[in-house]
Amino acid sequence: MRMASLRPRGENAIEASVTIHCALEEIFTFYRDFKNLPSFLGDVVAVEQIGPTTYRWTIQGPLSIRANWTIKVTDERTNELIRYETVTSPGLKTYWEIYFAPGSEAGETEVREVMKAPFGRLGRAALALIGKFPAEEVRANLHRLKQVMETGKVTDTAYSVRGKFSNI
Repeated sequence: MRMASLRPRGENAIEASVTIHCALEEIFTFYRDFKNLPSFLGDVVAVEQIGPTTYRWTIQGPLSIRANWTIKVTDERTNELIRYETVTSPGLKTYWEIYFAPGSEAGETEVREVMKAPFGRLGRAALALIGKFPAEEVRANLHRLKQVMETGKVTDTAYSVRGKFSNI
């Protein structure tokens, strides 16, 4: 299997990973259908495809404020990598790289997310002032992906819109 190349990291990169007891192909296919993302991403409430590689995400932020982001898939390698970025606000561009690899045991998959947010530490400090902690949010989102893939439901409500995962 060819390994996905990593882009250079900087102080603006946030990285987390999770081992999921599920087939790699199943996880990749589930994740790549962006309409599934609201089932585990804490602040994404809707995803609509608006072009071949372009999607409109509806995000619910602090104080129940909703915003739309346009996301474009910039690279994809089946069962290996999905790379996407915001295209709505060039000055606030955010990048995501989602890597998929076989786990250390049969039937396991390693999913690793690298998120590159604008403004590095300064941006993360500003988000912390309004209660958003990107590193913790990335970890919580991956944990919810694990829950959805292994059990079909979410019980972890950390770093999510209040009441979004009410099936617990």
